[in-house]
Amino acid sequence: MTASDTTRQILDSAVSRHDFALAGVASLEPSDYSDAFRDWLARGKHGEMGYLANNLDVRLDPANLLEGAQSAVVVADLYATRADNTDEPLGTGEGRIARYARGRDYHTVIKMRLHALADGLAEEFPEASFRACVDTAPVLERELAMRAGLGWTGKHTLTIHPREGSYFLLGVLFTSLVLEPNPATETDHCGTCTRCIEACPTDAITPYSVDATRCLSYLTIEHRGPIEPDKYDFAGWVYGCDICQEVCPHNSERATGASVPPAYEPRRDRFDLLEVLGWTEENRREAFTTSAMKRATLAMMKRNALILLGQAGIEGEALDRVRAVAADETEPELVRATAREVLSLGGG
Repeated sequence: MTASDTTRQILDSAVSRHDFALAGVASLEPSDYSDAFRDWLARGKHGEMGYLANNLDVRLDPANLLEGAQSAVVVADLYATRADNTDEPLGTGEGRIARYARGRDYHTVIKMRLHALADGLAEEFPEASFRACVDTAPVLERELAMRAGLGWTGKHTLTIHPREGSYFLLGVLFTSLVLEPNPATETDHCGTCTRCIEACPTDAITPYSVDATRCLSYLTIEHRGPIEPDKYDFAGWVYGCDICQEVCPHNSERATGASVPPAYEPRRDRFDLLEVLGWTEENRREAFTTSAMKRATLAMMKRNALILLGQAGIEGEALDRVRAVAADETEPELVRATAREVLSLGGG
């Protein structure tokens, strides 16, 4: 069997048998963006995500991730379609959840199927080695996706497929098999459009770069410390943010060729903010069961809820609850301090 035949067999299996929306093969040369990535780190734009500065020898040269690696099979899972690009308006005291986190944890969903793909290949090619990665290994997945022909990197730095848009998650299967790379995506269809840059409520985006320390996804999910309630407009988001994708013309409603796996069917798309303020750790675990939202701690979720309540204008029951949180010595200082700041800004 030739490399071309093996490649076609693997990609057909990834899509038809393992239900990935997209699949392609990337070659494993050093990153074309090594200097830009090092500069981004040097400027501190990764914030508290110190892990991004670790294992740079692997992150910037993907062949180092697996001994003898020759190829990477890159797969994509849709978690929403272009027809799911708008939500019902938020009610009073509600905070929105990013689309990728509304269903089951994508790490588990993708890795299970990638492992199944690898197991089948290991039986057929017992001399080959494989390693499946979903978001936690030091890999520049978006560059590999572009090399595998799955799309181009948009001005918001997310991968955009010309037909399916950008609401998809990536997984990579490294292998020692010599496969035939797909033609890389070279055409950038963003053109002169700057909608994502203009719509970002925190001005985190410049063309093809994001300052993570200003991004709502980073602030609500990754940042563990205090946030000044009046510094950034949370725009109704209590966990993550989809604004740069919502305004993208490549996510405008139209028929596409792939469907969203049932695992990503939304369990909920928002939280009641006063309910979050009343959570115990057990409540948080129950709300986040099987969800990718487990990364946010209880204190962080309460911090986010307090900031949203303050930005919406607190009165009545909400004002009483925020006052109670500020005075509750059993709450973490992060939560109490945020409540006090919200009250001071709102005259409470």
